[in-house]
Formats: sequence, C-alpha cells, structure tokens
Amino acid sequence: MTKAVSEEKIVVSTETMPSVEKVAERKTIVYETRIDPTVIKVAGEKFKAQPFTRFGFMKPNPKDIRLVSITKRYEPYMVISGKYAIDYYRKCAYTVKVDKKVLQVILLKHKFEPKQPIDSAAKDYNVVKLEGEERLVNEVKASLILDSSGQEAALKKLPSAPSERNPKKILATFGVKEIAPDTDLKIIRSKILKRPKDISRLVTELFEVNERAVIYTPRFRVLYRNVKTGEEKTVEFDGITAERIQRPRPFAHFLEKLA
Repeated sequence: MTKAVSEEKIVVSTETMPSVEKVAERKTIVYETRIDPTVIKVAGEKFKAQPFTRFGFMKPNPKDIRLVSITKRYEPYMVISGKYAIDYYRKCAYTVKVDKKVLQVILLKHKFEPKQPIDSAAKDYNVVKLEGEERLVNEVKASLILDSSGQEAALKKLPSAPSERNPKKILATFGVKEIAPDTDLKIIRSKILKRPKDISRLVTELFEVNERAVIYTPRFRVLYRNVKTGEEKTVEFDGITAERIQRPRPFAHFLEKLA
C-alpha cells in the first residue's frame, strides 16, 4: 500500500534478560535480642495451656503443663526494592479514510495508494493504511518485605531494633541457615521484570535493585509438656517485644487461600 522504502527488520528477544542491570550488594542484619529468657518464661505462663486446648473449650489444668525448654532461633526476612524501566518502539498501523475519487495520497514525501476497505459494505470511501512505529516508556517499581518462604510479609511482623555488630558470627553460633544469595532477586524479577512481547526496537532497558537486606530477628521457642498425657506443644515469642507469635491454624490458613 505504500511505496516508501521498507525498514530493515530488527529482532529483539522477549526473554526477561534486561540489557542493563544494576544490583546492590545484599546486607546481612541481625537484630539484637532485647528480651531476657526469664521474661519469656514469665510471659509464657499465661499462654501455656492454650496449645493443649481442644475444641476451643476443653482446657487442661495449667498445673499439669510444665516448661521443658526455651531455645533461641532467628527468623529471616528479606527486604528488597527495585525498578524495571524500558524505552522501546513497537510496530503500528493506522487506517485513514479518504474520498473514493482520490487516486494517491502524499504524506511526508511518501506516496500511498488508497485501497478498498476489507468491509465490503463501505462503498463511499477508500482507505490508506499508514504503517510505522510507536515509542513507549514503561516503568515499574516495587518494595517488598518477604518471609523465609518468599511470601510477602506485613511490616508489623518486623519490629525495629539495633543490629548486632558481628551478624555472621551470631548466625554461625546459632547454626542459622542463611537465605540463598539470589532468592530475593528471583522474586522481585518475577514481579516487575515484564518485557513487552511487541518490541520492534529497543532504546534503553534497565533492571535496578537499590536496596537489599536480609534481617534476622530473634525468637524464643518455648516447649511445654502435659505431664498427664505426655503431649508436647511449643509457643513462640518475639525476642524484641516479648509478644507471642501467632501462627495461623491450618484450617484458617486454608480459608485465607480461598478468599
């Protein structure tokens, strides 16, 4: 339809591998423990019967529940912020109606010959199809707090505290298995790095991570035993606030997934 010189076809991969990457080095932060185990022992007295309660009302005698042990561990949270920006061209075509009598249209020194539209019902006009490119700029940003399973976590689950001076030593002392080096990157890539499939020419493309950290927060796990039945249960407390860590019940968690 146009007699203009056709442009050379440029092939751009749509795989999610950006042309430019800037990734910050990941920090390891271990929060200081602000609560003494004795405080946890006292706080746990009012919760110790709850894990053994059945059907919401069958509670054991608190005197039958004995503290077996208090162990300290660290819960990791990944903090990561980044953006994906792409400036690119895509192929486009515009259809313009022209008078039935027009034999030729000249636009920007290019000649176009009107054709009959595909719709045979349109008998009072012809069309000129203008082919070209459109330039677009997309930018996506994200700031995530993730738990050890890679699920997004609420900020309230991550209390503030001073950090230990030798985090690696603390983790080694407690035998903490560190989060794999690229776990957080894989997650943020999957959320923001969405390369368009209709790229014809690429101008610029950038995947940037400007903040990366894994924060290990202290927890106390208290083990209780029902001396009458021999049954054992654990209750977990935050090592910074002494608040009890509420774990979702399996059925409640199932309902949350369905919601």
